[in-house]
Amino acid sequence: MASVSSSLLVRDTPFWAGIIVCLVAYLGLFMLCVSYQVDERTCIQFFMKLLYFLLSALGLTVCVLAVAFAAHHYLQLTQFTCEPALDSCQCKLPSSEPLSRTFVYRDVTDCASVTGTFKLFLLTQMVLNLVCGLVCLLACFVMWKHRYQVFYAGVRMCSLTASEGQQQKA
Repeated sequence: MASVSSSLLVRDTPFWAGIIVCLVAYLGLFMLCVSYQVDERTCIQFFMKLLYFLLSALGLTVCVLAVAFAAHHYLQLTQFTCEPALDSCQCKLPSSEPLSRTFVYRDVTDCASVTGTFKLFLLTQMVLNLVCGLVCLLACFVMWKHRYQVFYAGVRMCSLTASEGQQQKA
């Protein structure tokens, strides 16, 4: 996104969230294609599955953070009033805002690229990071379900039959 402005902060361009998702994907493909066994007979496979689960959980957290940062900046962009100044674009929040300050986007000749192109970029990043977060959530769920098969609720849903009751007495 350096084509819009060279002064954007790392948190304002949340492409970094995809790095952890790529690591999770590579580890998942490696586990599936190279070293998969039906049951966990080796410590290496157990640790790979544990690492996969932890990286998926971390990926979920990072993607949610990236969506939050992008949504915050997008919300601010919708309220900006921008005007060009030398080789930059200065955008201000309305003066009624308690934290009204000036944002300077350097190396921008046309403020329409900030209010138009950059908004589209942030919206795309929010959607993509949301999808990546859902994929990481699904990966965590599948690993949890594969490990424990069912979720224990602690409540018995069916009644004991007469034969089961007699077997328990013996």
